[in-house]
Amino acid sequence: MSGLFHMLSEEERLFCDMLERIVAERIAPKAAETDETGAFVHAQIEVLAEAGLLGANLPEAHGGAGISAQALLRAVEIVAGGCGSTVSALTAHYLATDSILIGGSDAQRAAILPKAATGEMLGAFALTEPTAGSDPADMKTRARRTDGGWHLKGTKCFISNGGIADFVVVYAVSDPEAGHRGISAFVVPKGTPGFEPGAPERTMGLKGGHVFTLNIDCELPEDALLGEAGQGFKTAMKVLDNGRVEVAAQCIGMAQAALDAASDYAKGRVIGGEALSDKQGIRWMLADMALELQSARLMALEAARQRELGERFSDAAAMAKLKASEAADMVADTALQIHGGYGYTRDFPIERLTRDLRIMRIYEGSSEIQRNIIAGHLLAH
Repeated sequence: MSGLFHMLSEEERLFCDMLERIVAERIAPKAAETDETGAFVHAQIEVLAEAGLLGANLPEAHGGAGISAQALLRAVEIVAGGCGSTVSALTAHYLATDSILIGGSDAQRAAILPKAATGEMLGAFALTEPTAGSDPADMKTRARRTDGGWHLKGTKCFISNGGIADFVVVYAVSDPEAGHRGISAFVVPKGTPGFEPGAPERTMGLKGGHVFTLNIDCELPEDALLGEAGQGFKTAMKVLDNGRVEVAAQCIGMAQAALDAASDYAKGRVIGGEALSDKQGIRWMLADMALELQSARLMALEAARQRELGERFSDAAAMAKLKASEAADMVADTALQIHGGYGYTRDFPIERLTRDLRIMRIYEGSSEIQRNIIAGHLLAH
């Protein structure tokens, strides 16, 4: 475990050590096959549920592990290093349960979170739409009050776990005249009539972590409203702050795997009687990769520290997500270059890691959006 995580408690370190063994033995060996077949990572999620990881973002009072934000960062990093598809499904589940933890009523938390923590229920978070990705205020999905509750109508896209989840937290406009304050969130159970997932998207990477278009035209009871009407945007922004730190952790875990693979390859590849790792050009490439990775990890840890203290950490989360996603791309690309032609084949993991990482600069707020957030905080002072 990285020395940067010395602040973890002894119990948290043991948890992470256990998770490293589980991922190495039961998750990582399936990563290439998952990428090849495109099958959803059901079995891997079950393994993580057994390890207590599906509730790692939740307090003990709601059935979770009650670990610190720094330990959660490390846990996500470990899973990411083993399988990008698995970690994408896991963190999508976190977005859903964070929505309920942050925005839900006591009754909603009690009904859903303990089951979500054990893996009895898998969640999804439905915010993005075909014409409203980076700016949720442009969403077209509408929630209209009825005599018995609510009618939801609209389309969501690129929703991780959306067609598989037992419940989906759907964000919709309940008051078109109120701007951000007119967005509400709803818990939609799997099998609700009129809630129709499409086929999984055919993606470049993360092929075992399926994303879906959701076609919504359904009736919901009053208690499907998450918390209070008009609080959805506020909830979503807090959830995305958490999620951006977890994206940073995903990037760091996969980039660490790429750096490790490149280092091992450079030491073992002999050309003209000399190992690649003895050539100055290769050594400098490895050093630059390590520098970028360590910088990203430090920024993610700072965001996690602020999260743990209950501080406002939107700026730190945006910085961590931006730095980690762009650094990880550089690390993976350089690792492929070190492998030469072999890195372009599926016989080595670098090709898969490079594809899996590419989405990280787009989802949960693109790099451009993160720069806008950072600049907005800077110019507000």
